[in-house]
Amino acid sequence: MGVIAMQSASTGLRALNTRLDVIANNLANVNTEGFKTSRANFEDLLYVERAQPGVENNNGDQRPTGLYVGLGVKVSGTQQDFTQGAPVPSDNPLDLFIEGNGFFQVQVEDDLGEGGMAFTRAGNFTLNADGEIVLANSDGRRLEPGITVPSDAEAIGVDGSGRVYASLPGDAEPQEIGQIELAVFVNQTGLTQVGQNLWVESAASGPPITGEASTQNFGKIQGNMLEGSNVDPARELIELIRTQRAFEMNSQSIRAADETLQSVAQLRR
Repeated sequence: MGVIAMQSASTGLRALNTRLDVIANNLANVNTEGFKTSRANFEDLLYVERAQPGVENNNGDQRPTGLYVGLGVKVSGTQQDFTQGAPVPSDNPLDLFIEGNGFFQVQVEDDLGEGGMAFTRAGNFTLNADGEIVLANSDGRRLEPGITVPSDAEAIGVDGSGRVYASLPGDAEPQEIGQIELAVFVNQTGLTQVGQNLWVESAASGPPITGEASTQNFGKIQGNMLEGSNVDPARELIELIRTQRAFEMNSQSIRAADETLQSVAQLRR
């Protein structure tokens, strides 16, 4: 009688708890460069069929509707929103912003990403001790294809197509020292998140398609600019309140089912 209601409400509490975790992670990364917000998608569970629609009675009349009782809900997955974040001006020429489609490619361990490659929208790059362009994160992932800046370079610049230039002593014009390639995916929402502002290829995303920025389906690269997080704090706080209210309603369902069972148990008294 009330058992199904309690079980259904308990699945709702579990699903909403996951949704709460996703919202909390979004809010925690409101200032993370290149971060993409996620949402939890729900789907209903199996149904108990107590009456089938279309069944005829003795008079030949058909039942217009069925009688089904659902068994609750579960989280079907988390879906990422790859809407572009707001550009944030910077004084660092190696802070790069992709205006449009595409990911920067960086080297990772072979067991982390397919072919030792990962992808990021965070363009906060810097130089390591060898003059290589690397991500300014905890592990300093190298940009792929690799670009090494001469130690005597006086200035560095990146144009819209991803060509990297260095001003060297004695040269009137900046010299091209490398080309940044971008990668796009057929289904970028299928990429696997591995932390450190990185995604890696999965069976759902398909293989990366690489090319030069500002061509075909590839975005334009802008220097002295970073892509901010696309988290909308106001929207996330609204979703947080909705999740809290839904949690309370499911808790109330459990309480009501418990009171019903308690009443049934006391009938014989």
